[in-house]
Amino acid sequence: MVTFLAGGTGTPKLLAGADPVFDPAETTVIGNTGDDIELGGHLVCPDLDTVLFLEGGVLDRERWWGIDGDTTVTHERLQGLAAEAGLDGGPRYLPEDAQTAGRELANWRRFSAVAEFMEIGDRDRAVHLTRTSLLDEGDSLTEVTERLAEAFDLERTLLPMSDDPVASIIHTDVGSMHFQEFWVARRAEPAVEDVEFRGAEDATPTDDVLTALTEPVVIGPSNPVTSIGPMTAMDGFREALDRTPVVAVSPFVEDRVFSGPAATLMAAVGHEPSTRGVAGAYPFVDAFVLDEADGTDLDRPVVRTDTTLETDADAERVARACREALGVVDG
Repeated sequence: MVTFLAGGTGTPKLLAGADPVFDPAETTVIGNTGDDIELGGHLVCPDLDTVLFLEGGVLDRERWWGIDGDTTVTHERLQGLAAEAGLDGGPRYLPEDAQTAGRELANWRRFSAVAEFMEIGDRDRAVHLTRTSLLDEGDSLTEVTERLAEAFDLERTLLPMSDDPVASIIHTDVGSMHFQEFWVARRAEPAVEDVEFRGAEDATPTDDVLTALTEPVVIGPSNPVTSIGPMTAMDGFREALDRTPVVAVSPFVEDRVFSGPAATLMAAVGHEPSTRGVAGAYPFVDAFVLDEADGTDLDRPVVRTDTTLETDADAERVARACREALGVVDG
């Protein structure tokens, strides 16, 4: 048995070729929910859905989000209608007093659907509406995710990191905003001053998550701050990682990041934007998988390989390096 921590595209790209190395039936994936938002009344869980769609065989693997071949009729009409009505574009937050009203899981991240700032496909939207309706019927996010996994015929077990709200808030020189506004609407342009995982002090990992964390853990080359940080911001989650073997793939080659805003965000929270900084951000990691061109000298065991993740064959190669690193830790 093994457990993967997934956020953004790093870990999903690793999972895409991991089947020959890590039996899906014996694999659990814990998804980040700090990036979730409530958009037009429905809960969007981007990191859970990337794994859901990947494992269900429908992921758009050109963009690594959304459903392959999906249409966007509703999204386009929302934008067109807003323009015709003379309404400002998004992102449009609901009023402050509404941010902690309604379903608790959406606290601090409620957006209007007017001029919808995130592109939501039509089939993708059906997933969000089903999820939200099941939540409103009384199911937990864990229970809803299990039902959706069944609908997409997943072999791997997919779990949200918590059934409690944790929102990734980026504090910038132009004000504080949810991560999705920073990344999707503003293209990571504002200067980042700090990152807050709002609600993490009161959130707890579920019993299912804590059970999964008793198994060896693999962290793919995801963003250490906003993809993995919301999980480790919960005391119970971080303490569980301290008690189990953990291997991580660096999203850097020395000081060069593969993709995304990881370098900017790591610098903002006081970590060197590099492989060495990742090791500092991950004190609970027992061994690292680094690129063969990465000469960083760490104080923990290292397995080196080509960590490029462009094809399933690449992913299988990196997965085998993760298996080797787990063997070093267990051995």
